[in-house]
Amino acid sequence: MKIRNIYFVLTITTLTTCNENKKEATNYSMARSVTEKETMKNGYSEVNGIKMYYEIYGQGKPLVLIHGGGSTIQTTFGRVIPLFSNDRQLICVELQAHGRTGDRNTPISFEQDADDVAALLKNLNVHKADIFGFSNGGNTALQIAIRHPEVCNKVIAGSVLLKRNGTFPQFWEFMKNGTFDQMPQQYKDAFIKENSDSTKLMTMYQKCADRMINFKDFTDEQIKSITAQVLLINGDQDVATSEHIVAMSKLIPNCKLAIIPGGHGAYIGEITTLNPNYKKSDFIIPLIEKFLNEKQNEN
Repeated sequence: MKIRNIYFVLTITTLTTCNENKKEATNYSMARSVTEKETMKNGYSEVNGIKMYYEIYGQGKPLVLIHGGGSTIQTTFGRVIPLFSNDRQLICVELQAHGRTGDRNTPISFEQDADDVAALLKNLNVHKADIFGFSNGGNTALQIAIRHPEVCNKVIAGSVLLKRNGTFPQFWEFMKNGTFDQMPQQYKDAFIKENSDSTKLMTMYQKCADRMINFKDFTDEQIKSITAQVLLINGDQDVATSEHIVAMSKLIPNCKLAIIPGGHGAYIGEITTLNPNYKKSDFIIPLIEKFLNEKQNEN
């Protein structure tokens, strides 16, 4: 049963509104964050025909946070946002069909998600940023590095799966047979909290499932083309095998690798892995901060 749960979490974590014909615009509003010390700016921005929801925390060098499939900002990053925002400006996004962001009458793809995040950064007048994506969001982060290298400073890709042979064969069989009922309740609750339309929840689930059922490998040529400095992170009990992540790290020209004890996202407190008695020290923020703070030419 445990491995089935892990498989489903990747389907939804690795891994809808009609478009409005308006001029590109970015709207801001103010709200309290989860901590007393922080404030959060949030809003919507017109990107490639949809309204993308985002939140901004803190001040300093920008770090973009990209959630996993089926998730929201908070389900993936809620435990670590207060830790990262002490000395950085966090730009947290929700991707097509997820949470508060609109949808298109098209399948979701890592490539389109990458284009949407790049467009958002342009709208926000952020010319270059560090990017941290988890699971499907990690795949999107790497697609940003491939398709929009000009906006990338450093890239952190957590718990990614870049080729079909990078996980166990049972995973793909599970993809064919997965059902909405098996979607983690935490994801359903988080979506409905932000978007009460249950038909959009079902649409999001199906699009996430279809993306993984029809998953296509990142080619070696694409991976080798990445010029940004990359940190790959994987759990030793993750969906992608350690062997896969090691092999991918060797294809990326300027790559560091961290394999962490634990499962899919436990190292950042992803909500389906969260221990109720968790401590800040359970998370690998110091490791990530060290990578981000190193000079670009350090290896």
